[in-house]
Amino acid sequence: MMMTDRERFVATMHYQPRDRAPICDFGFWPETIVEWHKQGLPRNVTFERDYNAIHTDAFFGMDAYSGGPGVSVMLRPPFEVKVIEDRGDHEIIQQADGVRVLRKKYMSSIPHHVSHLLTDRESWRKYYKPRLDPDNPDRYPTDWEKVLAVWKDTKRPHPVVLNGGSLFGWIRDWMGLENVAMVIYDDPAWFEEMVTTIADCVVTVLGRAFEKGGVIDAISFWEDMCYNAGPLISPEHFRRFLLPQYQRITGLARRYGVDVAWVDCDGCIDALIPLWLEGGVNCMFPVEVGTWGGDPVRYRKQYGKQLLMMGGFDKRILARGRRDIEKEVDRLTPLVEEGGYIGFCDHRVPPDVPLANYMHYLRCVRERWGKGINLKPMGEAAM
Repeated sequence: MMMTDRERFVATMHYQPRDRAPICDFGFWPETIVEWHKQGLPRNVTFERDYNAIHTDAFFGMDAYSGGPGVSVMLRPPFEVKVIEDRGDHEIIQQADGVRVLRKKYMSSIPHHVSHLLTDRESWRKYYKPRLDPDNPDRYPTDWEKVLAVWKDTKRPHPVVLNGGSLFGWIRDWMGLENVAMVIYDDPAWFEEMVTTIADCVVTVLGRAFEKGGVIDAISFWEDMCYNAGPLISPEHFRRFLLPQYQRITGLARRYGVDVAWVDCDGCIDALIPLWLEGGVNCMFPVEVGTWGGDPVRYRKQYGKQLLMMGGFDKRILARGRRDIEKEVDRLTPLVEEGGYIGFCDHRVPPDVPLANYMHYLRCVRERWGKGINLKPMGEAAM
């Protein structure tokens, strides 16, 4: 029997029988799509959501692992996005989170932080704490009945995943890494206040959403709180400040039947995995391989089936030869077949990956992981 994307996702995350493994991706650098257009990708295929174009998910025949209507736990209202200074090829802009960054105009790159509004307790209480008010009506849909109709429809084609927020990553962005690192030591009570305020907002907003009814398939966190040598916050501080708030949020979700909670964190996550599991965050996403050797096969041996995972296919291998791609697909195949794991590139596909290599990777995973069963069609006769 052919499953929907939602049914396939739920079965995979619970080690249940399914028609096949999900075939998904994480996404692409904008430059990658530009380069692939030069290599034969149809010009109307884009990673952006554009009604006049074909999205990469549709063109490459991807299944969905997230989406659906939800509620907002982010800053409300957002700060005005505006250009502060034009520097030719670059510009300084104020982002929706209030941070001012220097970025390229025409080709993407990680923006360089120039300045932060969040510098002390006064700026926290003036600019940020009011934007974490859970009672702001902009957090909730104006068409609740339509949203609830989707949530209650267990035959819907896609999973519904609600945002669980960010307990450290947002604060790091709002005030900068050096500043947040100092605050943890110099004013731990203030750091705890910020973390707790975020969690209060998340718990209240998600609680109201859950009370409306319906079936939610997962919640997701974003942190990016690790780098190539380990975490940006010590495990001791994680346990003291973050763990109780993760437990509040995931405990609430589980009371409403939501038992999948993933965290999107780049870098070497090894030291934090046990703490996330203790906090009820049971899925690592996208298991970045990096120079530190993050490996979903190793993690499964270490943590067993309690640890769910997504990602974990080394993006650097996609730039190599076809045989290397096939070997890595084969290496991950037993884990894919076991369940509790959705394999895809460990981050956005970079522009040094030839389109031909990516298409070969897709053909391999569709054959080995998808078994050729109930697969979605690929555009342009798979190039």
